[in-house]
Amino acid sequence: MHRFYPLLRVFGALLIGFSLCLLVPMGLSWYVADGAHTAFDTAFLATLLSGSILFLGLYREAREMKVRDGFLLVVLVWTVLPLFACLPFIIQLGISPTDAYFEAMSGLTATGATVLSGLDQMPLSINFWRTFMHWIGGMGVVVLAVAILPLLGIGGRQMFKAEVPGPMKEASLTPRIAETAKGLWRVYLLLTIACGLTLWQLGMEPWDALMHAFSVLGLGGFSSKDASLGHFNSLEIELAVMFFALLSGINYATHFMALHGRSLNPYRKDAEAPYFLGVLAASILALSIYLWSLDVFSSFGETLRYVAFHTISLATSLGLATADYGQWPFFAQIWMLFLGSFIACSGSTGGGIKMIRAMILYKQVYRELICAMHPSALWPVRIKRSVVPQNVLSGVMAFGFIYMVSIVSLTLLMSFTGLDIVTSFSAVVACINNTGPGLNLVGPSSNFSVLTDFQTWVCTFAMLLGRLEIFTLLVVLTPAFWRK
Repeated sequence: MHRFYPLLRVFGALLIGFSLCLLVPMGLSWYVADGAHTAFDTAFLATLLSGSILFLGLYREAREMKVRDGFLLVVLVWTVLPLFACLPFIIQLGISPTDAYFEAMSGLTATGATVLSGLDQMPLSINFWRTFMHWIGGMGVVVLAVAILPLLGIGGRQMFKAEVPGPMKEASLTPRIAETAKGLWRVYLLLTIACGLTLWQLGMEPWDALMHAFSVLGLGGFSSKDASLGHFNSLEIELAVMFFALLSGINYATHFMALHGRSLNPYRKDAEAPYFLGVLAASILALSIYLWSLDVFSSFGETLRYVAFHTISLATSLGLATADYGQWPFFAQIWMLFLGSFIACSGSTGGGIKMIRAMILYKQVYRELICAMHPSALWPVRIKRSVVPQNVLSGVMAFGFIYMVSIVSLTLLMSFTGLDIVTSFSAVVACINNTGPGLNLVGPSSNFSVLTDFQTWVCTFAMLLGRLEIFTLLVVLTPAFWRK
């Protein structure tokens, strides 16, 4: 146990930092007098006290953390922080610990699946905290992708030479991870401010604009309204949300290079961006024609409006809705949900396996077809002009396999509890891709409150598994990890 003391000391410092995040909704609650300040007072004190005990009690245990410590720390952060984040929901809303933990996990992993209703009448500070968690967790995902995932060899930082343009190929964005994180945070903050101001100017109330900006930039999906974005019934707001959701679905390192160099060249040279935008555009056009031919909407313009918004929302894992797409033909529903499995770019706040891995898997399949016809052919897998190393190929294929196994296994577990197959499958896919709403019983017109406690915990695990990109969590669960 003694070998974990330095790690617990660092975790204590992180808890203290997280308690400071709780000061924001706590101060808001006191300012607007919405009656939820006691819940945030308690949550803040509990988090601060727990972090202080760990940090001060182990103050002399400082040492440089090892790779193994990094994995364990990441898992601790994403599993324990929701325990403190959910306290305001338990105290103020009186919901069960299971539902409260699910809501907090959904917030911090930027999933957007919810068990709550009556959002329009909910205390402002509670709604603010839900979306603020998206914003915190959203950039946490990007930093995770830069700092931790490369150690797993499953297509993270070691692929930057293949997936990211320009000077980063030589400079790796910035020399140190801390400086990298600061640069990404600056871009994230700038885009959040721009999104919030845009939504405000388009007619949202200031607090609604800020909360939806948190949700959009984190690609989370929580809203302050039961009707989600459909409450505002504004084409201009929908266009703005689509624009910023697309920006959030692109690698934040590309945004950093574009702003740093004051040039659009990084976007043109990004390997993932053309596929990201191309697949989305083709899907929107195809689904619009499909739904229009079935007279789902009265005009092609109306069809295009709703299809474009929901395709972008579900594909990028944003999860906001303006209509009940659960009433659309099943093919359209399942196709939009499927897009969320791979559309988002690496280094974005989106979920799924990421576009870079999908590209590598597709090119690997094509190479195998070529080699089957020409056994002696040398056909390397390339991203742009860079050859993908064999260790990265192996890691990506292993990731793709365990991703599919996870979905099948959790779907079977959900259906074993008596849930219908569509709800089971879509709930698992929506949670593991951090999309938010699923289909059928957990579709846009309902929420995850219909699930039993056991089913809710399965979905909670799926959210954690997806956000940590599976391997990070599985590494810690491996017996070899705990051997000295």
